[in-house]
Amino acid sequence: MKTHVCPRNRLKLVEIALLIGLAAFLISGGLALRAQTQLADRVVRLHVLANSDGEEDQALKLLVRDRVLARATELLTQARDRTEAESLLRAELPELEALAVRELRARGCAYPVTAELTDTAFPTREYDDFTLPAGEYLALRVVIGEGAGRNWWCVVFPPLCTAASADIPAAALAAGLTEDQVGLITEEDRGYVLKLKTVEWWEELRSRLEAVGD
Repeated sequence: MKTHVCPRNRLKLVEIALLIGLAAFLISGGLALRAQTQLADRVVRLHVLANSDGEEDQALKLLVRDRVLARATELLTQARDRTEAESLLRAELPELEALAVRELRARGCAYPVTAELTDTAFPTREYDDFTLPAGEYLALRVVIGEGAGRNWWCVVFPPLCTAASADIPAAALAAGLTEDQVGLITEEDRGYVLKLKTVEWWEELRSRLEAVGD
């Protein structure tokens, strides 16, 4: 004998399934955003913006990057955590800016340069040996001229920009990252793709909601 489900009950089952799915999505999104926030609280990124996409301006960007990165890496050997890293960089912002200007002047370029520490929104970014999820991160932001060209990103604390592949986990752990966070950024966490994608989805949703609110 067949059991019949009335249309109303069938609709309720669909609604329940959708609610369960929505609840799971909200929970997973909340956990993913929390993981990204905790990760962001432990790193400082480097963000160098070129004057334009012109070949010469892009070459100048890389020269400035090298000069600033070398000095920032030297400074941050003294930092034990993100708080100390931020303090050291803030104290040396005028020097870092002056280094960038001197590099440009040595190449016959008169562009102005600004260097600041500011919270900056980044998309998910894959580097050779690690990946960082989308979200807001404290960044050492160096703007050359108009800052309208392709930019260069990396992580200055921990020194993941300059660390050899094999040294990245140790450098990250020494800076206060947890083993789970290290596993996520170095792709040792089997679920890292889904976790990174979930953060990206939520960051896009949050940006759209903020745009609607404005």
